[in-house]
Amino acid sequence: QVQLVESGGGLVQAGGSLRLSCAASGFIFSAYAMGWYRQVPGKQRELVAAITSGGRTNYADSVKGRFTISRDNAKRTVYLQMNSLKLEDTGTYYCQTRWRYEDYWGQGTQVTVSS
Repeated sequence: QVQLVESGGGLVQAGGSLRLSCAASGFIFSAYAMGWYRQVPGKQRELVAAITSGGRTNYADSVKGRFTISRDNAKRTVYLQMNSLKLEDTGTYYCQTRWRYEDYWGQGTQVTVSS
């Protein structure tokens, strides 16, 4: 079955960097778009960045120029490089894909940005 496992979250000071990873299994990874979403308590989960199977990317306005999404099809892994982190980047980050008309999510990894 489809499995997505995130890693790389943690506590970082404002202005710092983190790289999140999401290891995928159970589907033909190279054929599907992948996304990173963020959720904070009391708010809806929001799209942070996405990458198509062909490598095209899009970003939320709030992270443009600071975050970079990439994928390594040989490793079946999608990454989110987060630079110049801000307090408002704090949240739980989820990896996502849509396979056979159904959304699949990882368990999430917590990112906390401190002042």
